[in-house]
Amino acid sequence: MIDIAKLIYREYALLPDGKRLNITGAVTAAGWSEGEGEISKRLSMTVANTAFGGKPLSSTIVPNTIVIITADAGGGEKEVARGYVTEWGPTRSSGGKSLTLAAYDELFNLQQSQDDRYLPAGTGTKSAITAVFNDWGIPVGEYKGPDAVHAKTLFKAQYLSDIILALLDDAEKHGSDHYVIGAEAGKAFVRPLGDNKDIYHLSEDTNTTTTSDKISTASLVTRVKVMGLENKDGKAAPEAIVDGLTEYGIRQRIYNRSADDTLDTAKAAAQAIIDDQGKPDRSSTVVAPDVPFLHKGDKVHLASETLDGYFIVRSVNHDVTNRSMTLSVRPAA
Repeated sequence: MIDIAKLIYREYALLPDGKRLNITGAVTAAGWSEGEGEISKRLSMTVANTAFGGKPLSSTIVPNTIVIITADAGGGEKEVARGYVTEWGPTRSSGGKSLTLAAYDELFNLQQSQDDRYLPAGTGTKSAITAVFNDWGIPVGEYKGPDAVHAKTLFKAQYLSDIILALLDDAEKHGSDHYVIGAEAGKAFVRPLGDNKDIYHLSEDTNTTTTSDKISTASLVTRVKVMGLENKDGKAAPEAIVDGLTEYGIRQRIYNRSADDTLDTAKAAAQAIIDDQGKPDRSSTVVAPDVPFLHKGDKVHLASETLDGYFIVRSVNHDVTNRSMTLSVRPAA
């Protein structure tokens, strides 16, 4: 496990000429987060607005400047987060001058951009997703995601991040694993959940400060109705019912079979929805000393009174200032 006493963070601003300006000494607070349902990292910093080159630092670090956080736990300095400054706010008061920054990585543009995209029948997941990255000028560092075959699909005025997540979800419904999407060092990646080589162990006795556990049935799906193809009047008849934990009541979703789906394929997709959303949702939170190399989608091992075994990180917030992290996790399959 990481020795928190030896952990060193550094912060940089990437200047237009490509040089890294080390601003670590001016940073008074920093952190970054990877939220559930989001594909982009968010960085936050508060910097003393000191003079640099005869001007306040706020004249050098301006909107769209790249800021970077690195960490060194004894094995060398590694980049753990970067983003383009999106929120910029210098403040002057009796206590001094400061600059607050919020920054997001390359995938933020996909969260903020809508598009119409048409996928002909037979389009693969990989080509559809990498086409989005290419169209937005985002290099792909690693693609270990699915390459399922999709039915003819038209996305109209949808956010690109939602389109990508919908493609992954459709692939998962047709038998693929679960995946996480993100960016590292300016390049996008798609990987299976729990694909990390280093699995960190967090124990209630040694290196966690808080654990909490909650089970909810509020979003439970207990039945999926498979609807057939529409007739000329736009009506469709039910072709199959796939039940789950109906003892919790009937909470129904609809799966519309496409012309490219057989009934067996559609029923399998309905069963995948039940498998994925048909169990009570267990939401667990862990607060522990920071492991800056831990990311959303990673597998961790927990040992506490209520959390014991392997879990997948659903979201993570790294607090550089206090050298702590807050994880939301769910049991690994």
